[in-house]
Amino acid sequence: MPEITMTSKGQVTLPVATRRKLKLAAGAKLNFEEADGKMIMVAKRRQGRFDKYIGTVDFGIPGGRRGIVKYIRDMRDGK
Repeated sequence: MPEITMTSKGQVTLPVATRRKLKLAAGAKLNFEEADGKMIMVAKRRQGRFDKYIGTVDFGIPGGRRGIVKYIRDMRDGK
């Protein structure tokens, strides 16, 4: 990895190759963790707006996505 220089404001610029490899875009959140005397940068993956709700609601429709599609089709057909 290339050497990175910190500015007087404490800012650093990650090389393009590093940003691409880690799939980082502007606004990405990074955490730094200390482990064995080294600082490790960990990219915090952005969650979708509703990801935290996945699996929290049970509509009582068995069969996952297929079951839901079948349920909707049955409702449309008047079954």
